[in-house]
Amino acid sequence: MPDSSASPVKGPASYFPSIEAKYGQPISHWMEVLRAAGARKHMEYVALLKTDHGMGHGHANALVAAFLVQAK
Repeated sequence: MPDSSASPVKGPASYFPSIEAKYGQPISHWMEVLRAAGARKHMEYVALLKTDHGMGHGHANALVAAFLVQAK
């Protein structure tokens, strides 16, 4: 029986399982890619993931949103 006390994952993290499945790398890998890119604006990070790694916009945006929250 599922744990009804556990709330469903919301926000950018809700994309993480499909990102890992589609691109074959753990979220920690993508966070390191973003970290290594240096200081950039949100959409510059999104463009990097889309252009250099072939990521879709929604997945890239979710990763960047999570990255920028943890970087604060």
